[in-house]
Amino acid sequence: MSGTPAPDPDGFDSLLALVNDASARRTRDEPAAPYDQEADGRTGDAQQATGDGRTAARRPSAGEPGGTEWPPEYGPEPPGQATPPPARSGGASLAHEAPDGGTSGQASAAAASHGQCGARRHGSAVTGWAEAVRVAGRAGQAVRERTSAVRPPLELPPAEALGLVLARPLAALTDLPPFDTSAMDGWAVAGPGPWRLRPDGVLAGQSGEALADGEAVPIATGARVPRDVTAVIRSEHGRLDAHGGLHPEREVVHGQDIRPRAQECRTGDTLLPAGSAVTPAVLGLAAAAGYDTLAVHARPTVDLFVLGDELLTRGLPRDGLIRDALGPMLPHWLREAGAEVRTVERLGDRPDALAEAVAASEADLVVTTGGTAAGPVDFVHPTLERLGADLLVDGVAVRPGHPMLLARTAPGQHLVGLPGNPLAAVCGLLTLVVPLLRGLAGAPLRQGAAAGRTPGSGAVPDVYETRRVQLSSDPLVATAPPGPDAAAPTAVLDASVQGHPSDTRLVPVRVDAGWARPLSFGGPAMLRGVATADALAVVVPGGAEAGHPVELLALPWAGGGGGFT
Repeated sequence: MSGTPAPDPDGFDSLLALVNDASARRTRDEPAAPYDQEADGRTGDAQQATGDGRTAARRPSAGEPGGTEWPPEYGPEPPGQATPPPARSGGASLAHEAPDGGTSGQASAAAASHGQCGARRHGSAVTGWAEAVRVAGRAGQAVRERTSAVRPPLELPPAEALGLVLARPLAALTDLPPFDTSAMDGWAVAGPGPWRLRPDGVLAGQSGEALADGEAVPIATGARVPRDVTAVIRSEHGRLDAHGGLHPEREVVHGQDIRPRAQECRTGDTLLPAGSAVTPAVLGLAAAAGYDTLAVHARPTVDLFVLGDELLTRGLPRDGLIRDALGPMLPHWLREAGAEVRTVERLGDRPDALAEAVAASEADLVVTTGGTAAGPVDFVHPTLERLGADLLVDGVAVRPGHPMLLARTAPGQHLVGLPGNPLAAVCGLLTLVVPLLRGLAGAPLRQGAAAGRTPGSGAVPDVYETRRVQLSSDPLVATAPPGPDAAAPTAVLDASVQGHPSDTRLVPVRVDAGWARPLSFGGPAMLRGVATADALAVVVPGGAEAGHPVELLALPWAGGGGGFT
């Protein structure tokens, strides 16, 4: 395949390529002191070096040669370069490590090699974490917007729509409730008491005859209230005498325990906006509102290619071979994130096989594991060059997960290259894959206070969905999950977390009543910490002290459910 892309008459190729041109970049500062690997849970994972060989790229302004206006569909223009904050008082710094544990000298040489034969880059500096998340979400959203005419919404029975995203607003097809109903079991009464009890009763699904003043009739919860009823008396608030008379045992207020028609909504009211996740509660609401089918966006499709000749699928590690942790984990995590996983294929370290698999893929998203750094068999970059791909994100200022990448491989298709280390891959999944899937699926890209924050600042960006975990910045109060326009949930650290001097850290935490407890075993190759975590805490460069609130990324099993909830 030629390295020159096919013409793109609608300008999509050029527009999407501008993302990285306009991305905020920054120069990676040298650390002031060695980093305590034990405190980071990363024993033996990093090697000290003098630099990582990457340089900052300056965003051209509209008036300069090669400059351009920021595409409005990608949201607010990010800020310019920023100097990372210094390490917190008393904290040590991390000597720069090369991706996936190599030395930075090796990384520098390989990066230079990639610069000569790699996929088209729009600047070569590492992208800030918040900026990478935002770019991924906007890229997915742009694809959905441009393909909406040829990929119309699906009309599915409500049960089949669970976990998907509404393509149209959910408007009430009827008043709710559709008529006055009883809120309690008891008696429907008319006029002042005492009342004469009629022998017939009114059950749910029935319509009773009108009552005259002084009459009462037994009624069930949810039953339609007969005409001329003034109140419902609960069973425990009334008594019957020997002659069939009903007497109240407390004051009766006009209209008590009657749910009036349209109390919840009127016909035509918007119950939920387009982009809302279809949860079990939404299924119930849609059914109550009169829906037999729901208009939803299809699940984004994903092909997963696992790379590496050193991976075993069964048995114990031996002779330099290790068990594959990502192959069993990622398909289920992708499904939890709302994707339809079509292919899971192990390609080993075969560049030709990867190139053929990516070229043949018709999935919305291709995900690869490993091969994104600068080692002797890290061939994802050269493969992308062979395919004429555009690199939108080439390395992210986050630990673990630094050597992740995002590329556009064809119109309407992207590839996310995850690092080979398991927790680093999880961080790449949450940073690039989940926001991209949300954009593809029509889930809203949240417009919060974090939009446009300084790249690398660690702020949860506007596209990231974090509503699953019920958390609070107040350690004594558990608040409701935030809505689409609310700030990301936070928790208060119950222990200090050491930070990287210039990169964001994603740290597994266990959350209880608003307190976040950092977990051990948070190194790039470890899964023991995240296996018991509720969320990943976003720790800004320099670290965070005990008692400091941190923003959180919810994990799929925290709060239950799947898809885009």
